[in-house]
Amino acid sequence: MERGSVLVPAVDVQELVWTDLDRKAVDTVRVLAADAVQKVGNGHPGTAMSLAPAAYLLFQKLMRHDPADPTWIGRDRFILSPGHSSLTLYIQLFLAGYGLELDDLESLRTWGSLTPGHPEYGHTKGVEVTTGPLGQGLASSVGFAYSQRRERGLYDPQTPAGESPFDHTVWVIASDGDLQEGVTSEASSLAGHQELGNLVVIYDENHISIEDDTDVAFTEDVLKRYEAYGWHTQRVDWTASGEYKEDVQGLWDALVAAKAETGRPSIISLRTIIGWPSPTKQNTGKIHGSALGADEVAALKKVLGFDPEESFEVDPEVLAHTREAIERGEAAKAAWQESFDAWKAANPEAAKLQERIEARQLPAGWEKSLPVFPAGKEVSTRAASGKVLNAIGPVLPELWGGSADLAESNNTTIEGSPSFIPSSRSTGAWKGNEYGRVLHFGIREHAAAAIVNGITLGGKTRAFSGTFLIFSDYQRPAIRLSALMGIPSTYVWTHDSIGLGEDGPTHQPVEQLASLRAIPGLDVVRPADANEVAHAWKAILENTAHPAGIVLTRQNLPVWDRAEGGFADAAGTARGGYVLAEAQRDGKDVDPEVILIATGSEVQLAVQAREALAADGIAARVVSMPCVEWFKAQDPAYQDSVLPAAVKARVSVEAGLALGWREFVGDAGRTVSLEHYGASADYKTLFREFGITAEAVTAAAKDSLAATAA
Repeated sequence: MERGSVLVPAVDVQELVWTDLDRKAVDTVRVLAADAVQKVGNGHPGTAMSLAPAAYLLFQKLMRHDPADPTWIGRDRFILSPGHSSLTLYIQLFLAGYGLELDDLESLRTWGSLTPGHPEYGHTKGVEVTTGPLGQGLASSVGFAYSQRRERGLYDPQTPAGESPFDHTVWVIASDGDLQEGVTSEASSLAGHQELGNLVVIYDENHISIEDDTDVAFTEDVLKRYEAYGWHTQRVDWTASGEYKEDVQGLWDALVAAKAETGRPSIISLRTIIGWPSPTKQNTGKIHGSALGADEVAALKKVLGFDPEESFEVDPEVLAHTREAIERGEAAKAAWQESFDAWKAANPEAAKLQERIEARQLPAGWEKSLPVFPAGKEVSTRAASGKVLNAIGPVLPELWGGSADLAESNNTTIEGSPSFIPSSRSTGAWKGNEYGRVLHFGIREHAAAAIVNGITLGGKTRAFSGTFLIFSDYQRPAIRLSALMGIPSTYVWTHDSIGLGEDGPTHQPVEQLASLRAIPGLDVVRPADANEVAHAWKAILENTAHPAGIVLTRQNLPVWDRAEGGFADAAGTARGGYVLAEAQRDGKDVDPEVILIATGSEVQLAVQAREALAADGIAARVVSMPCVEWFKAQDPAYQDSVLPAAVKARVSVEAGLALGWREFVGDAGRTVSLEHYGASADYKTLFREFGITAEAVTAAAKDSLAATAA
């Protein structure tokens, strides 16, 4: 049905129609879940069985989606936060016609299948986000809701709520386990604060986890907690009568009410019995995470009226019925397209912006806005990063972000931009509106990273979060998922070493650089001066295949004279490692006798050591290595031009663990590093007392030269 030129979802104008075919389709879901786990011998059948009616309602009756086009921008988003219950999603994708077939369900959790143990973004059509670690899906869904609101504000802020082609709903299924993880508390608190009326969560309250009854560890009233967060809460209890009854109409009514609530996020506590109607294993920890067993599967089929001798049985009439979702999706998309085309015609400039951002293309000439920092004045790389963000912000409206309560320290604020908050939440220091640009995560580092992942997946804008490098430890699960998914989430990490000084060892990162570099697919970028910062941001924004963390100093650093001072162009930053200062003898460039490899604030120590070595007649090359990952992606010829294999004398310099540098310095090489925790003192004292000095680099170079001569 249409209202003006805008599609009105069917849920707004019709009652639930629930037929015998719908009931049989739901029972088919239960049997398929039991069969799939039984065949592979491991997995999680119980939740997929008891949540069959809820998932079916969403995919067959409620969500706006097109199985033929899973990336259609007008679609609702669905997130299965308990990823272990992957069959809850896979079976709906099969029934609705997303491309999964029975063979795929039979191949659950096996090599090369489209149905891995947990849903994986980019691997299976219809999977919006990789969910495995509990809590990440629900936390990321808040970012999906952020993304929808921000993009609406960029493209179509004036259209009344519910009538824009950029309006959609984010639907989530969450579990007891999700609600126990701390990251969901962080993110849900923000969702309530942000009044995200486009977010609806079905909380499967079944009171069972791997250790059986959750009463041993989890007895709080979740809805009261969410009420305190500012959410719209509802309870649907299928056990309320004392006899288990799947009140589909009651759940439908709650979902409709949740969708109609546009001023708050909504959560529906759905009390289920896990594994229902399995005769002897329902409501037990065993059915949560293991196969039912052949006898129990047969008994389940008898209860539901299926042939116990048949496996993966799907009535053709049922499949034809559920595959009508394809036609409904096509019709919904066509109606949406009319409204989208009307919007494009009426808003040509916004349409151009939307087309560019959707393609993740940067505007022509945007790099001209990058600042060039003059030599002669020392600048902290965190301050330089803030200047870069403020210089490029006006030409990149898709770039937005903020800090975990450290904006002034992280320099993450794009000045003059409103905060992304309801207008009523504005404060004396921060003014904003629902379509603002500056994010405030509060002291919620883990949620910040998960929300940035959701923003990056929910649309095509580019979001970043800021905190101290030491607190990347709080973010690690979300960071790892961004790398696993290959999405361009961006993390700004400041106060990158003992250089933060007086705050002491609790705040001074030592092992963080090495541990972050250990995450496959994550680009860890530690620029050495202000101009490297500018080129680091350029390279990060031009890359859409990897997440990146930019690692920045508190203390001021020299800005190298790239024009006349003998230092190479900072454009080399994009290659991960480059020759910053060539080895010299008698004022002329020569082949190096020793190579000094450094990152960040320690590059200045390598430069000073180069001069000291030159005074002793030793020709030393300084290599700035802002990003190991980018350097290793270069072709072998380039790598050898920077680090010639023939030069065995090498020194790495970094105020952190030496772990990882051996592959660059080799057996004869030496490392100047920090192999212990820091202390509370000013940064100059700390570097001196812990031996991270130009003198130490000079001595290490001579020691390496001696080792190569031995």
